[in-house]
Amino acid sequence: MRTDEAIRLVATARTDADLFGVDAPARRYRELCAALHPDRLGTADERVRAQATEAFVRVTTRWRAGHPGGTGSPVVLGDHRLGALRYAGDLADLYEVGADTLLKLPRNPSDNDLMAREVHALRTIEERGDPRYLPYVPRLVDSFRHREPGTGAERRINVLATVPGLHSLDEVRRAYPDGLDARDAAWMWRRLLVALGLAHRAGVVHGAVLPRHVLIEPDGHGVVLVDWCFSTPVGGTVPALVPGHEDWYPPEVTGKRPAGPGTDLWLATGCLTWLMGDRAPRELRAFARGCRQAALRSRADDAWRLLGELDQVLERLYGPRTFRPFTLNP
Repeated sequence: MRTDEAIRLVATARTDADLFGVDAPARRYRELCAALHPDRLGTADERVRAQATEAFVRVTTRWRAGHPGGTGSPVVLGDHRLGALRYAGDLADLYEVGADTLLKLPRNPSDNDLMAREVHALRTIEERGDPRYLPYVPRLVDSFRHREPGTGAERRINVLATVPGLHSLDEVRRAYPDGLDARDAAWMWRRLLVALGLAHRAGVVHGAVLPRHVLIEPDGHGVVLVDWCFSTPVGGTVPALVPGHEDWYPPEVTGKRPAGPGTDLWLATGCLTWLMGDRAPRELRAFARGCRQAALRSRADDAWRLLGELDQVLERLYGPRTFRPFTLNP
């Protein structure tokens, strides 16, 4: 396997099966190590060498986490023993380290500053936010720095509490490709506004309210807003765009101008109108247009007040609220 092929495979694989295959995973692992090992890169330029080294670290970490019995001692980072890879996020891999706990390991040390932003955001929300609504965001269990013995690369690692049974809005869209009934989208929208109100009252802008970061619990109608690595204090600038989602963002983010609560409200509205597609009623489409004015100063800036306005629209459409069971198996 060529080095460039190995780098590309590691970068695109979202699961261990993608990376190692299912027929001969140990052989694939050895091939990847041979192609990526720093001692075998010869005269490769510095850019390729850096990419290969990062890919090598990721391959060995994922292999050891999934096959601790075949590679000697299990991987322990800080006080946490890595279990199976659960998710491949935008900039980090998340591993099980307990029944309800995930360890978030950045793939590139250059993203340590984004990991630190998540720590600051979650601590700020926990300290300043209304305790009743803290379950709408992850709980920070631990955060520490780890130096990779082989390469010397230092990574900031976050450990987050989780709950079972969560699914992203991406999964909802795949289950309802023709559009989600607005009555189902309504409770997701309402609870997302609660989560944003919690953060904004604490002075934090999420900065990346995208379908992959909005998790729902279908049976209990729960919502958790995850991945606070792109967050900023109100009035700060969003540090980066999630690759592949550049056209989701409002003008102040792409223009590197100060962000505010209206930034998140633009993004959240985009998530829910995207879910409903052509099934969105005219009244909700009009409401959404008001949330996505081009100028930040022209948008709503209070998520909880906006929730009240949304409730008025929903009551005119459907009458008093009632619980509507939801399933990902339509």
